[in-house]
Amino acid sequence: MKKSFLVFAGVLVLGSLISFGCAKKVETAKDAKGADERVASAPTPAPDSGSQVKTESPMVKESGSAAGLNDVYFDFDKSVVRDDAKSVLQADAKWLNSNSKAKIKIEGHADERGTNEYNIALAEKRAQAVSKYLVTLGVKSDRLSTISYGEEKPQCTAHSEDCWQKNRRAHFTVVGQ
Repeated sequence: MKKSFLVFAGVLVLGSLISFGCAKKVETAKDAKGADERVASAPTPAPDSGSQVKTESPMVKESGSAAGLNDVYFDFDKSVVRDDAKSVLQADAKWLNSNSKAKIKIEGHADERGTNEYNIALAEKRAQAVSKYLVTLGVKSDRLSTISYGEEKPQCTAHSEDCWQKNRRAHFTVVGQ
């Protein structure tokens, strides 16, 4: 009896460590019926400055970012597309509609304030808001996917409002053609 209890407790502890011990990013993809499906995966290590990805496509910069797409920024603790971001997204939609074979991943990001879990959820809402806005501008939803990095991939590491503003963003990456 004690032995089976110890095995059960060990499995429970091990499962908890595996489930909660690592930071995760949450990716949302559309299944065949068009419903959102959330997939959690291990975090992607940040590339070092000497190892940039190179590609043959003229649509992709060396870093994997879409050449014709610009990041959009969000207010603190908000996932609503700002008015200044709407004109940026209109230009992005024009580029996407001109490059109709490009498949894009929209990366949601947050600044360092708040818990990891909160920032993952907020960054996911930001990526989803950008995706929905692009769809209203005529971009087909099957070409867009979202992923949330929360605070894990900051663009700036200083502890100031100017820096935090740069980290509250949605970023675009070409994932296929």
